[in-house]
Amino acid sequence: MFRLATSSDIPERDLVERCLSITDQATRRLAQRQLYERYKRAMFSTAYRITNDYDNANDALQDAFVAVFRSLHQFTFDSTLGAWIKTIVVRNAVRKQQLESRFIGIDEATHDQPIRLPEGLTGAELDTVIRTLPDGARTVFLLAEVEGYAHREIADMLNITEGTSKSQLNYARRLLRQRLSNDYQ
Repeated sequence: MFRLATSSDIPERDLVERCLSITDQATRRLAQRQLYERYKRAMFSTAYRITNDYDNANDALQDAFVAVFRSLHQFTFDSTLGAWIKTIVVRNAVRKQQLESRFIGIDEATHDQPIRLPEGLTGAELDTVIRTLPDGARTVFLLAEVEGYAHREIADMLNITEGTSKSQLNYARRLLRQRLSNDYQ
C-alpha cells in the first residue's frame, strides 16, 4: 500500500534541499510546512519558557521561522537543524522580552550552591516556580540549566557580559532555593 512520507521520515538534508527548491514552488512550500511541523512544538516550548507569555512565545516562534526560511541557504550542517533553529528561536524570544533593561544587579561573587528539590515536587510545580523568576534571571537559568548553553554563548545571545550571565544564574538559583524551601516544606 502507498504511504505518504511524513516530515519525520525525510532526512534533514533532503528537507532543507526541498525547502530551498527554486524550480518547484509547490515542493518548497510543502517542505517548509513539514519543517515547521517537525520543530514547532519543541521550539514553542523554548520560546514560552523564555517569554513566560503565550502570545509573545507565538510571536517569537513565527518571527523565528520567518528568519529560518529567509536564511536557510546559510545553514551549513555543522550542527543539527534543530540546534540551529533553536538558536534563532532563543534570540527572537529574548528580543521579545527586551531583556537589556531587565537584568538585576547581583554581586558576581555569589557562591554557587546546588538546588535540592523537595520530595514529591512535580515537574509542573517546578515549572511554575521557575516562571516566577525575574525575566533576566529566568532566561539565563533556562538557557544554562535547561538548554545547556555555556555562559559565553548566553552572553553573546543576550548581549550581556559573561559575568552578568553567571551572576544572573546564581541569582536565579538562590531565588529558586528560597521559593522552594518556603513553598514546599
